[in-house]
Order: sequence, then structure tokens, then C-alpha cells
Amino acid sequence: MVLEYIADGFALAALVLVVRWLGVRQTRAFAPFPAISVSSCVVLAVAATYPVVNRIMLENRLSKAASTLVGAHVKVDCQTLTGSALDMGRELGFVKWGPGGIPEHKTLIKHDQCNDLHAYLNSGKKHPSAGEIVAVHILTHESMHMAGTTAEAVAECHAMQHDTAMAEDLGAPPAAAHALAVAYWRTVYPNMPDGYTSSDCRPGGSLDLHLSDAPWS
Repeated sequence: MVLEYIADGFALAALVLVVRWLGVRQTRAFAPFPAISVSSCVVLAVAATYPVVNRIMLENRLSKAASTLVGAHVKVDCQTLTGSALDMGRELGFVKWGPGGIPEHKTLIKHDQCNDLHAYLNSGKKHPSAGEIVAVHILTHESMHMAGTTAEAVAECHAMQHDTAMAEDLGAPPAAAHALAVAYWRTVYPNMPDGYTSSDCRPGGSLDLHLSDAPWS
């Protein structure tokens, strides 16, 4: 919002300069156009607008992928840089619970993880970084909550089994998407804190969804 206000301010300043020049021109035939001042304001307005537009485009892309997985329209918001500076929470994303304990169809993904998702979307997706692997899974995990799953261990296990589908929705080839899911299952999940893991999250366990593209398939 701060950047939006700054962009609006510079755009308004450019407009005021043009209007003043038009007024002066009515009495002075050779009033010079304030080209440098107007151009500077326009450039600064565009520069302030770019991060806002870029974030909106990213949120729309992530919302589309999450909605496909959930099977309903959901909204993904990316935390702003200012929000991250004031954030004391350790979670990488969260979904608020609405009335009756029903998860909302909206999630907030933290600033760093949104940056990693942005990097993943703009990469070849065959060699994701550790941060990108975690970020894709965070989006899947929060999608499980938006789909109605409240228990963290269940959401985590089901998310792992949908990571391949999420990565494909974000543009990864099937083999690369499956490799990302396998990488999370093997390297990140075993080190998750208590409450996020379950002995039933295994091939043939009660949390096994028997999906053909599960990481252990």
C-alpha cells in the first residue's frame, strides 16, 4: 500500500505540473514545457508501481494453482517486505480458521517463501533450490488447510502426496515435479517438528492416499 501511495503521489505530481504549464501557457506563448520534471515523476511512479504489479501477478498465479488443487476458488496472498519486518511468527504460511473452526479459502505465504516461489516459476524447474522445494510444499500444505484439513500432521502428509500435482500446476515437467516431491519427502519431512509428522504417513499407512504420483510411488 505504501508503494501504491508513492506511485499515486508521483502520478499526481506529474499531472499537476502539466496542468500548471497549460495555465501558464494561456498567458505566456512561449512557456517551456517542464519535460524533465514531468518525466522524472512519471518514471518514479512507474518504478513504484512495478513491485506492486509484480506481486499481484505472482499472487494470481499462485491462487490459480492452489484453486486447481483445492477444487474451489481460493486466494493466496504474499506477505509484503514491511509485513515480514514486523513478523515474529515462525510459520512459513498460515490459514485462518473461520466460524465453527472451518478454514478460510485464503492463505498468507511469508515473504521469503513467495520470493522462492517467484524464482521457481521463472526457472527451468529441473534443479530447484532447497528453498524452492520447501516453498512449493508450503503452498501445497496451506492448500490442504484451505480444502478443510485442520490437523497439521494430516495436512503435511496429504500435501506431500500432492506436491507433484502442485509443481506441475506451476509449470514443471512431470519428472521434475515428481523429483521435487521426492526431495521434500526424503530430506525435509524427516526433520519436521512433532505435530507435523505421523507414523501413518507412509506407503500403505492410514494417511496414504494411494496416488500414482505420491513421492513413495
